[in-house]
Amino acid sequence: MRWWDVEPVTELEHDLFPEDAWSPGMFWSELADARHPRATRHYVVAEDPSTGRVVGYAGLAVAGDTGDVQTIAAARDRWGTGLGPRLLKELIAAATAFECAEVMLEVRVDNLRAQRLYERFGFEPIGFRRGYYQPGNVDALVMRLADPASAPVQGTTTHG
Repeated sequence: MRWWDVEPVTELEHDLFPEDAWSPGMFWSELADARHPRATRHYVVAEDPSTGRVVGYAGLAVAGDTGDVQTIAAARDRWGTGLGPRLLKELIAAATAFECAEVMLEVRVDNLRAQRLYERFGFEPIGFRRGYYQPGNVDALVMRLADPASAPVQGTTTHG
């Protein structure tokens, strides 16, 4: 992800997460720590090859030996195409490159589709964060992937 991706990513973010969408400033802040020798962030976008439209994005933050999935999203018209698994695979590969011993994430308790995706990659539920997603006051399920370097890859089959 580069600076010119912030606007289309933010538009997609607002479509997918209207109640708790990230602001452009939040993406700018993350990107500020993504492209230098001591970077602790890794952000990617997926573009439609025929139109150049941003159809997905994902980001990882690293602190010590722990990676944290900050965000991952695919455009509604790309659901079921394998884009989500490809984005998650990219973040797990980045966590491995950062030599992370584990990867953490939060997912809305009502987002069963995403939870199933994470489980296919070996993430396990470890707790809850009450009222994590605001302003809707929706709880988050906290999930953990131990040893991302040996994460299962059955979730990475892609179609289309």
